[in-house]
Amino acid sequence: MSDQTTAQERTRTIGEMFSRLVPHYDRMNRLMTGGRDGRWRTLAVDCSQPRGAVVLDLGAGTGDLSAEFRRQGAERVAGLDVSAAMLSRAEQKFGADGIDWLQGDALHLPFGDGSFDVVASAFVLRNLPDLAGSFAEMSRVLKPGGRLIGLDITHPPDSAWGKLLRVGFEEGVTRVAGLLSGDRSAYRYLPNSLSGYPTADELSRMLESAGLVDVSYRRMSMGAVALHVGRRE
Repeated sequence: MSDQTTAQERTRTIGEMFSRLVPHYDRMNRLMTGGRDGRWRTLAVDCSQPRGAVVLDLGAGTGDLSAEFRRQGAERVAGLDVSAAMLSRAEQKFGADGIDWLQGDALHLPFGDGSFDVVASAFVLRNLPDLAGSFAEMSRVLKPGGRLIGLDITHPPDSAWGKLLRVGFEEGVTRVAGLLSGDRSAYRYLPNSLSGYPTADELSRMLESAGLVDVSYRRMSMGAVALHVGRRE
């Protein structure tokens, strides 16, 4: 089986899983982040220079990041997700004024070179089956000077506090979310998605390898969430 076939199958499997979560997705996000995920999205959009921008929201889910870009003055947003059910829910929540809800995946972006001022994602990177290939695609569709924004859970610091955060997430929050949502297998997947995922420093180097410059990141939520920013030359 080729790497491309494996990536396609994993993308399809993850899309099906998230489609099952649609009825509970927003409520579970609020629960698992203590209501802070909205603030993190606001910060992500803030650092992208959104006013007047044409934006790709990669892995748009139920649309919160796309809507925040519009709220902060983006001219147009393409909200792309592999799950049609997620996109349907996003359009129900926010309509289609200035936002195009599109089905697709990160390895085969249906856009020409240099199409966007900003390519952004929130809690998506861990789910991409070929992260390096996806970064290459994101870089390709960015205009010169355009910004890539990646917000996601990350490996906590290697400290006693970091270990406590990891155990709390894996054994506490995700188990409660699985119980309340009725889909324990999906919420078992979430902590496991950090297995093999790059550290924040490694992710920065991957962005640089994809041709981005001025790459930086900041940790939030006591180090468990990272916001990466890079710019295409």
